[in-house]
Amino acid sequence: MRILIVEDDAKTADYLAKGLDEAGHTVDCAADGREGLFLASGSDYDAVVLDRMLPKLDGLAVLQALRAAQIQTPVLILSAVGHVDERVKGLKAGGDDYVVKPFAFSELLARIEALSRRRTAVAAQTRLNVADLEMDLLARRVTRSGKAIDLQPREFKLLEYLLRHSGQTVTRTMLLEGVWDYHFDPQTNVIDVHVSRLRQKIDRDFGLPLIHTVRGVGYRLAEEA
Repeated sequence: MRILIVEDDAKTADYLAKGLDEAGHTVDCAADGREGLFLASGSDYDAVVLDRMLPKLDGLAVLQALRAAQIQTPVLILSAVGHVDERVKGLKAGGDDYVVKPFAFSELLARIEALSRRRTAVAAQTRLNVADLEMDLLARRVTRSGKAIDLQPREFKLLEYLLRHSGQTVTRTMLLEGVWDYHFDPQTNVIDVHVSRLRQKIDRDFGLPLIHTVRGVGYRLAEEA
């Protein structure tokens, strides 16, 4: 794997780089958040080890900027701050895992490799479908009963999220975070408007509706009579 370490403590960075190099991985290092964001945005990494507290740009700010730019490289947050609220904050900001200092290198390596395997499994899935509705992720094409459906980029992302959670009830909060990258509720009807438009395109001209409203909770994409 090619791994980026964003860590301002030179001793910790050297320790990580040496261990990862010995494990057969290629490593780049950044000593502050601004440099880390620059490298992570401009190069293709298999994983990023990101310190929580960084000079010039905080680790969470780096993470939020990456996710806002649609960069989905797995990020493992490394932090001396280990209480629950901070771990939750890091994961909600887009982190894929959270390791508290001091740490055992063997565990950190295992966690990085697990993130890589997870990413590979997701990347291998190029088609999503429910009933006669199909999404081709590579061609960015959606069809239902063989008929092409033209979607705007946000509608495509919304439908992809619903398809990845098909059969499950997705809440308003899940949609805000997963589709709009909002980690707060802007108190608007943006979700309802987009779901309504998507429903018009996906369900209106077909006999069986697939997008269902779960009152007071959210929505579910499923084949239901």
